[in-house]
Amino acid sequence: MSFALPSLLYDYAALEPHIDALTMQIHHTKHHGTYINNLNGAIQGEHGGSLKGLSLEAICRNVNSAPEAVRTTVRNNSGGHWNHTFFWTIMAPSGTAASAPSGALKNAIESQFGSVDSFKDQFNKAAAGRFGSGWAWLCMNQNKQLFITSTPNQDNPLMSGIAEKPGLPILGLDVWEHAYYLKYQNRRPEYIAAWWNVVNWDTVAKYYDEASSGKAPVLDVPLQ
Repeated sequence: MSFALPSLLYDYAALEPHIDALTMQIHHTKHHGTYINNLNGAIQGEHGGSLKGLSLEAICRNVNSAPEAVRTTVRNNSGGHWNHTFFWTIMAPSGTAASAPSGALKNAIESQFGSVDSFKDQFNKAAAGRFGSGWAWLCMNQNKQLFITSTPNQDNPLMSGIAEKPGLPILGLDVWEHAYYLKYQNRRPEYIAAWWNVVNWDTVAKYYDEASSGKAPVLDVPLQ
């Protein structure tokens, strides 16, 4: 069995005008698809035996234990697969999901950051300030406190021994140029500001509840 590209829950054009259809199509089929193909190649190759049968989450969590010959490939591409699978789920067309956090999630954000607006400001700074390619994250630590962090390339906070601030992600933003360059060119802050219009707060709340129970986001990771 090998990993397969997950289907989106919305059309490529559904996030317009905030994220354009062509970017979504290329991002999903080409970029995400390439991470999956590379990961499958590493697992199925001569050095990937110990990785066969592991879940995507388990591979990310234990990437430092991957065989040295494929460790960098596995790190980059398992992260790329998990990060994008997660990313698609925390977006939705405007008007189809909660447009702001509420309930326990809102209370936690306000408790940790002072207000939702203050949280967004701090998250925006982490996303805009990530040098080069990477991600910005809202996570929960082992003390059930929320925190903001960013990671380079396709690293994520699940990666033990790699992430500067490990935790359970509940929200994440891709700030690689391929996520926004066709529409926003070098205007990353404009992309970040527009992205809040398509955040699926219902799903973020679900991931918050899962993290509160000590679980990473439960993602649909198809196999073929």
